[in-house]
Amino acid sequence: MNTKFYQFRRLSCWTASITRPHRFTYLQFYPTLLVQPDGSTYTIRYPEPRKIIKLPINIWTLSEAERKSRLEKRKPKTKMVFEDDVEDSFDSKKYLKYLKK
Repeated sequence: MNTKFYQFRRLSCWTASITRPHRFTYLQFYPTLLVQPDGSTYTIRYPEPRKIIKLPINIWTLSEAERKSRLEKRKPKTKMVFEDDVEDSFDSKKYLKYLKK
């Protein structure tokens, strides 16, 4: 028995539609979109079924201003706190005459 194609699960027509096949190696190559750091895209053949692969940007090749802006975007945003100072001059006694008894 060849161990490369040995399956640990028993796959049927129902389990194959729910999950991916659990194999050590895939028998075919799948078309995958590769996105370069500059935004250009290429269609490549990839051994695993993936839709898109995005390559990371090397921060040290950027200019100083771009590097600082990218690092600032990575930091968590601070939430603004609004104070509710609403002056309420509503008087419910004015509307008691409109209520039916």
